[in-house]
Amino acid sequence: MLPTVARVLDLEVMRRGLPLVVAGGDHLERPVRWVHVIELPDVAGMLRGGELVLTTGIALPEDRDGLSRYVRDLDELGVAGLVVEYGRRYLDALPRALVHAAEQRGLPLVALRREVRFVAVTEAVHALVVNAQLEQLRISESVHQVFNELVVEGAEPPEVIRQVARMAGAPVVLENLAHQVLAHDTAGRPEAEVLEDWERRSRGVRPSGRTGHDPRSGWLVTAVGARGQDWGRLVLVQEPGPLPGGEPHPHAMLLERGASALALNRLVVRDRESLERQTHRTLLSGILTHALTVSEVALRAQALGVPLEGRRLVGVVLRRRHGPIPAALEAQARLRDFTELAAGAVRACGLSALVGSLDDEGVGLLIALGAQQDEHAALDSFSAALRRMSAEAGWAEGGAAGPVVAVGSSVGAVRDARRTLLEATQVADAALHDAPGGARAASYYRLPDVRLRGLLHLLRDDARLQTYVERELGPLLAHDAEHNGQLVQMLRIYLEQGRNKSAAADAAHLSRPSFYDRLHKVERILGVDLDQVESCLSLHVALLALDAVRR
Repeated sequence: MLPTVARVLDLEVMRRGLPLVVAGGDHLERPVRWVHVIELPDVAGMLRGGELVLTTGIALPEDRDGLSRYVRDLDELGVAGLVVEYGRRYLDALPRALVHAAEQRGLPLVALRREVRFVAVTEAVHALVVNAQLEQLRISESVHQVFNELVVEGAEPPEVIRQVARMAGAPVVLENLAHQVLAHDTAGRPEAEVLEDWERRSRGVRPSGRTGHDPRSGWLVTAVGARGQDWGRLVLVQEPGPLPGGEPHPHAMLLERGASALALNRLVVRDRESLERQTHRTLLSGILTHALTVSEVALRAQALGVPLEGRRLVGVVLRRRHGPIPAALEAQARLRDFTELAAGAVRACGLSALVGSLDDEGVGLLIALGAQQDEHAALDSFSAALRRMSAEAGWAEGGAAGPVVAVGSSVGAVRDARRTLLEATQVADAALHDAPGGARAASYYRLPDVRLRGLLHLLRDDARLQTYVERELGPLLAHDAEHNGQLVQMLRIYLEQGRNKSAAADAAHLSRPSFYDRLHKVERILGVDLDQVESCLSLHVALLALDAVRR
């Protein structure tokens, strides 16, 4: 820390001048950045702030207004204080106007009652200033060295926070943007004292800038984040009170360095996880496209810590239920987060699996079960963990259902892994259209659970199924395309409501006459009678097949 006015007055060279504080005695803690000897009344172009001004007063104005203006200029420039030596201009007292102006401005005004060598004063004070700057450099170097080592060693957030608290000698808290505590170190203080009613207290602290000190609470706060995206705040908890002389907080650099280490740790962890997911995705893609041989898949998976040989393999495909379609970059970020969520659920259940994105919408897993592991129990545990973690991550806000978990038949060899993954993909595509919840007891879907939809998805590439769809719905699809209509949707609603016209009209948010009119148009275009059960059954199957084909 820079020497204060009080510290300078306590120097031996200053004590020889018998200093007497005649004004601004409550502001002697102002830091002194430099000492400047000035014998001119016009100081505007000579000072930058933080200087201790030494003068004999020979050039000071004689009139009251001139002295007031002189003190005002010094104060507005931010000088630390004014020292006037008796003997040249003033013999045993300073002008009342000068004293009054300094007292009004809170500017420390000191009279030297005995002559001193100004050069000796400047040498002594500048030595203190240089030593303080060197000490700051040493502290800065020490802080950077400590945190560089933490980053290189991959220290987790609790260790980073512990180091910040130890070096600052005060509690440190890492919170998220919702002001919830992620990690903390109380520096020996009672935990309840530091964290009690944290969210309310934290919301009241909003300093300006990325790093700021709040005098009311005493907290020093800095933002935590990287790449323009902040995700939390690091808080140094101290007693209330302003900083002396408006100086920067002594621990600001320490807190910022800690925040940088936390942000870098998060990026490194995310990049490490992403690299792992990329490797897993490459293996899953190699299995599905036959780009890798069976031996290559087994060898690479073994190297990744996921042994496949001698295990029962179960393909699993996860898809999020339909919602608003986000922008491309946002969709990529969501898929990445969804993949990491699935990997976290695998770890939480103690399973061994390859986990990676299969396409723009789904995540694939190849779970390797040991001889003693029960297949249903493992899958049920994984589904429960995924639902819980999805809810915690906000993936199911607004009452939305959790992700679809689709499972293929288990196989006993790596060469059959493609079959279980393809089956899981087909089940997932069909299950997306199933109403969430319902009477199903299982927490995941298998081929028998998707029934007719599953069969149609299995046959979706068959030309005969595609021909059937065109024969049943072709004229209606063409009419909608030409007139930008919604008759296909009206037909779907009617059939999904069990051919109940009143309920269908309500579901379509139309009046009954309007809805009935649309049904009559459907009958005319398709040449069918919607009162006939067989016709409606054929059309409903065609609509389900259309979903499968479009998928």
